[in-house]
Amino acid sequence: MSTRKYIGEIGLTIVAIIWGSGFVASAIALEHYTPYQILAIRFLIGVLLLSIVFFKKLKMIKKSTIMKGSIIGIFLYVAFALQTVGLQYTTPSKNAFLTAVNVVIVPFIAFFIYKRKMDKFELFGAIMAITGVGVISLKFSSEVNFGDLLTLLCAVGFAFHIFYTAQFVKDEDPILLTVIQMAMAAILGFIVVLFKGETSFSTSVEGVSNVLYLGVFSTTIAFLLQTVAQKYTTETNAAIILSTEALWGMVFSIILLSEFITLRMGIGAILVLCAIIISETKLHFFKKKTLEEVLE
Repeated sequence: MSTRKYIGEIGLTIVAIIWGSGFVASAIALEHYTPYQILAIRFLIGVLLLSIVFFKKLKMIKKSTIMKGSIIGIFLYVAFALQTVGLQYTTPSKNAFLTAVNVVIVPFIAFFIYKRKMDKFELFGAIMAITGVGVISLKFSSEVNFGDLLTLLCAVGFAFHIFYTAQFVKDEDPILLTVIQMAMAAILGFIVVLFKGETSFSTSVEGVSNVLYLGVFSTTIAFLLQTVAQKYTTETNAAIILSTEALWGMVFSIILLSEFITLRMGIGAILVLCAIIISETKLHFFKKKTLEEVLE
């Protein structure tokens, strides 16, 4: 079981790295497409690729998978849309930080909906992770605007997405669940694009290549990996590992955009890594040491 748990957590770490690299691709893609066009295209790429690769599996799809996949697909699209609209009214750093608040919301959903006892190490790790993300991304200012509220609602959406993915993947095929959630998100995406009248799409090489990267890596591969990996770990642990997206975003900004590393970034990175160690190990290595000292 522990080996499966580690495989799941490595999978989620890869997802966070892919999402971190997606910050750069998103910034370039936004120069060529509207935010809603990007969402519609990336989810369409996701559902097409997964349907082609797993075509034989689609014949075995159950009604319950369609229902559950549609639910997480709605949470997924609504969260992304709120994040996108929120970004138009707030700074990217605040947007990244407030989105990551989902880390703290997930254990509370488990507590209030399923009366599941909170693991104190996971809860402490979640709070430490959000502090680390704040240190990395926030340029401190006290004003709260409309964009911040929308982004906070997006964090609630992502928290429910992570939570229900963990619930549904116990009884459903993770691949089919991913196909359905992509299909639902793509349908909602194109409804919004048509409603807003944003029907002319750019064909520039730079725009197409970056939106393809988002579609193939940040959407298809990342969400498939997330759904499969969540089968083997708790939803709070998954949220903490996925919060390292901000850390990886910082790393890729330094590598690809020559962003200068600051002391604040370093402190934030250390806090996020400590959060993962605390939630993962539950500080057992201290307990063992204390036991050995007592025996001596």
